[in-house]
Amino acid sequence: MAARRLFRRLPTCAPLFRSLRSDRLRGQGLRVLVGGQLFRRMPASDALVRLEPEAAWCGGRGGRGRSCADSWAAPPGGRSRNGSRGESARGPLLCAAVAFSLFSKTGDEEEEEDEAKKKEDEIIMLLKRAKLSIMRGELDAASGFLHHAIRLAHQSHNTQAIIYTYTLMANLAFIQGQLSNAEKLFKAAMSFMLSGGTPEDDNAVIEMSLKLASIYGSQDQHELAEHGFRFCVESLEAKIEKQKDLSGDGLTDDERKDTRLLLGLCLDSRARYLTATRRLEQARSDYQRALQICQEEQGEAHPQSLVLMNDLATVLDAQGHHEEALRQISRAVALGKETGYAEQHVLLGNMAGILLHQGQLTESARLYREALAMAQAAGDGEAVENIQEGLKELGGKKDGQAGQA
Repeated sequence: MAARRLFRRLPTCAPLFRSLRSDRLRGQGLRVLVGGQLFRRMPASDALVRLEPEAAWCGGRGGRGRSCADSWAAPPGGRSRNGSRGESARGPLLCAAVAFSLFSKTGDEEEEEDEAKKKEDEIIMLLKRAKLSIMRGELDAASGFLHHAIRLAHQSHNTQAIIYTYTLMANLAFIQGQLSNAEKLFKAAMSFMLSGGTPEDDNAVIEMSLKLASIYGSQDQHELAEHGFRFCVESLEAKIEKQKDLSGDGLTDDERKDTRLLLGLCLDSRARYLTATRRLEQARSDYQRALQICQEEQGEAHPQSLVLMNDLATVLDAQGHHEEALRQISRAVALGKETGYAEQHVLLGNMAGILLHQGQLTESARLYREALAMAQAAGDGEAVENIQEGLKELGGKKDGQAGQA
């Protein structure tokens, strides 16, 4: 019976790969993954021409204006340096007006700020409703809220809202199986992030890159998929090496843990892709590394550790390493029993399948029956179907042995 995945996202999961050959390669790798030139962050000098207040309000164009210093130089009621009367009175008033304008807001500005605040509040409310709809399984309603939110985010030029909304839209499309749409949305979110100065090895960028790689794998775009998985793993490896030098110096334990766990998630995802393409030895290596990190960071009995032990056992069994597979799955079953693991019937069903391949038909039948009862009690239709298929295979083997006898 094939291993079933738990769709439980690691908090942000696994072992050490080789470092990047160069920073240039990493940037190039991401461009290949997202398909084209990335937006570049606009330098501050290009984004805003800064003017000193005096130059903006008191200085003249073409050298004809007067400075505030000139205005204040003339004595009260006297002549200014250029010999004209009345300038001394206007000068202080002008500079006072400038100062007032710098520290006060016009009615239009206040109105614009109020409007921006209203739009931001509306975006936040729409995003909350979208997330609640997703939790309830009301995906069409969630999509409507998100489309409304992205329109408002663009209208108000709220970059953070644009990024967050595109990310939610991409994840929604991803879980709905709309992979082409999800691909475009992930690319849009990444482009806004990178153009705003987010580093290419930022965990959020890596996580989106990982989903893109998974999408490419599902679409049989194998070159892009492999490039994407490699980019994610190698970028995180390089980041972890750099973080070793920052221990105790601005790097929290949570940040270090999140990066390692994300690496484990990347290795786990790549292992599933490699298993699907029948590259079992490479898949085995990635699963082993992912399991090591997950156990180190979250504990041996953590649900995700049990999933990885199950998947590793499945790959070992497919390679013909039945005894090693049995040791791995037996440990997972024992830990699952101790902790009351919710997917225990899946572990038992896979253990029964491994025993079946070893020819231990009696024990296999016992575990299949136990797993079937648990799956039915849990209302897990997919597991029930898989276990029944295993029982049919078991019945066929028993009939074959009876015929030979």
